[in-house]
Parts: sequence; C-alpha cells; structure tokens
Amino acid sequence: MSSAAITTIVKMVESLPDDLQERVSEHIREYIADLDDEAKWDSSFQKSHTSLVAAARKAKQEIVEGKSVPMDYDRL
Repeated sequence: MSSAAITTIVKMVESLPDDLQERVSEHIREYIADLDDEAKWDSSFQKSHTSLVAAARKAKQEIVEGKSVPMDYDRL
C-alpha cells in the first residue's frame, strides 16, 4: 500500500470521535493479527506439505494392504 493510501486512512480515522477511533484501531489490530496468523499458517503448511502427502500415501497403502484398522472415535 502506498504511503498516500495510508495517509488517507489515517486522516479518515482522525476525523472520527475518540471512541470510534479506538474501535477502528482495535478492529485494525485484530485484522492485522488475523492476517499474520494466516501468513504463518500458509508458511507452515508449505513447509509440511510434502510430509503430509507422504503420510497420506503411506496410510492409503496400509489400508490397501490390510495393515490398518478403522479408528474408534468413541474411545477417544
């Protein structure tokens, strides 16, 4: 985002009453935190994608070979 766009947003927020400025600030903080969490998740998933695919293939092969049993979710 350009600094001009940020400046415009800041001016818009500054034009609001103090209580609304605080609400907008809180929403922005939460939104940025959510974006950061999503970026971390995406990065983590990209790093583990190959391992997850390998594990899924192994599980599928074990099912075909009869080396696995269905999970009993009631026992968890």
